[in-house]
Amino acid sequence: MKKIILTGGGTAGHVTPNLALIPELRHRGYEIHYIGSHDGIEKMLVKETGVPFYGISSGKLRRYFDIKNFTDPIRIVKGFREARKIIRDIEPDVLFSKGGFVTVPVVMAAKRKKVPVVIHESDITSGLANRLSLPSAARICVNFPETLENLPQEKAVLTGSPIRKELFQGNRIKGLDYCGFTANMPVILVIGGSLGSAFINEMVRSILPDLLKNFQVIHLCGKDKVDGSLSGKTGYVQFEYVQKELCNLLNMAELVISRAGANAICELAALKKPNVLIPLSKNASRGDQIKNAESFEKQGFSYVIQEDALTGPKLLEAVKHVYENRSVYKEKMFASEQQNAVMKVTDVIDSVIKEIENSENTGYL
Repeated sequence: MKKIILTGGGTAGHVTPNLALIPELRHRGYEIHYIGSHDGIEKMLVKETGVPFYGISSGKLRRYFDIKNFTDPIRIVKGFREARKIIRDIEPDVLFSKGGFVTVPVVMAAKRKKVPVVIHESDITSGLANRLSLPSAARICVNFPETLENLPQEKAVLTGSPIRKELFQGNRIKGLDYCGFTANMPVILVIGGSLGSAFINEMVRSILPDLLKNFQVIHLCGKDKVDGSLSGKTGYVQFEYVQKELCNLLNMAELVISRAGANAICELAALKKPNVLIPLSKNASRGDQIKNAESFEKQGFSYVIQEDALTGPKLLEAVKHVYENRSVYKEKMFASEQQNAVMKVTDVIDSVIKEIENSENTGYL
C-alpha cells in the first residue's frame, strides 16, 4: 500500500484542500497520515476524518521584530527533529504540503529522509513558508496561470485548488427553507471573511433597501457582527458564520460578494458562481488578495472593486452588472483549466511516486 503524509496548518485555508484530497487518496489505495501543529486548527479538522494526526512543535518566521523571534527558531528545530522521527517511522512514499509555517520543518525533514515532496501554492505569489519549501519540491501545484511564470517549468503544474466534495452537494430547497426565503427571487450571498468584514458589512447594509427590491440577501457577517436592528427584515438573513449549511447556501446563490482569499474564490470558480470580489487592502495583508482578484478578473471569472474605492453605489452597480451578465461569467469558469483539482493534484502525486519507482528500477536514483 502506498503511504502519504499530508501537512498544512495555521488557518483553515491551509487545511481544507488537504481534507478535500482524502477521499480520492483513499480511493486510490493510499494509507494517509497528517502532520500539523500541536494546537492548530488542523488538529480538530483532521480528527473528524479519522486520519492519524501527529503534532509537532512549530514557530512562525517573522520579518518584523517580536520577542518570539528569539524562541521560535528553537521550536522550529524541535519540530524538524519530531517530523524526522515521524517520517522515519511511517516511511511514506510521498509528502504533500499545503503551506503554513508548521510545514517548513516537515518539508525539510522529508528532504533529509529523501521522501519526494509535492507542494500546493494557493496564491499568485508564495508566502514565506512556501518560499522556503519550494527548493525541496519535486512538483508545485498552483491555482493561477500567472504563478507558472515564476516557477521552474519542469516542476510547476496548473491544477487549481482541491475543493471539498460536500460543497458540490448543496440543496437549493434546503437552503431556502433554512433562510425562510421564497423561490421566486434570486439570492445574493455575502461572505465578509474573518478579517475586515466590518467594512463590507457596512457597505452591504447601506444599499440593502435597493438590493431587496430585486434580491434576497444572505449575509455572513463574522463573529459579533450581526446587526440586531435588521433582524426579521423580509428577504434578509444574517449569520455570524455557517458550516454544515454552507453548501446549501452556495447552491441557491445566484451571485456572491466576497473577499479574495485564494481558497474561497477557487471554490466560487469550481461552483461556477458569478461574483464580486473586494480584496483586502495592503494595509491589512501582504497584497495577495489583490493579485488573486486581478487574476480572476483577467480570466473573466469576477468583477473586482478595490477596497479603497468601494462605495455603496459602486457595489450596487457591480451587483447589477454581474447579475445581468452572469451567463458570461459562468461560461468563462466552465472553460477554465482550473477544474477537477482533486483529480489533477492526486494525479501529480501518483506521477511523482512513479518517477521515483522508475528511477530506482533503472538505477538512476
